Amino acid sequence: MKPIASKTIPICAVALSLFCCTWVSVTDEGRNVRVLDAESAARCERIGNVGAKTADRVTIFARSDRKVQAELESLARNEATELGGDAIVPIGFPVDGRQSFEVYRCLPR
Repeated sequence: MKPIASKTIPICAVALSLFCCTWVSVTDEGRNVRVLDAESAARCERIGNVGAKTADRVTIFARSDRKVQAELESLARNEATELGGDAIVPIGFPVDGRQSFEVYRCLPR
């Protein structure tokens, strides 16, 4: 009979790897979109809003706030390019894996 630890360690390792992963990549276009605060975007043209949504839990485990925030920003950066934006400003804080962003055009076209 194997000790319980020999079964739980691999299960925990898999759960932790899923728990810590960031699954969203920034597109090539999205890499040109900056994340600004409202003050920095004051001289830019506001062109719209985007919403982003990602998993904030993996089964019963809450994901890292930092990882969730990074994914939301990546999704918003990717989406902002479709509106012709080159900057985003978070509106509030993430709630249940969702967040809204204002999209701006700061650089001349």
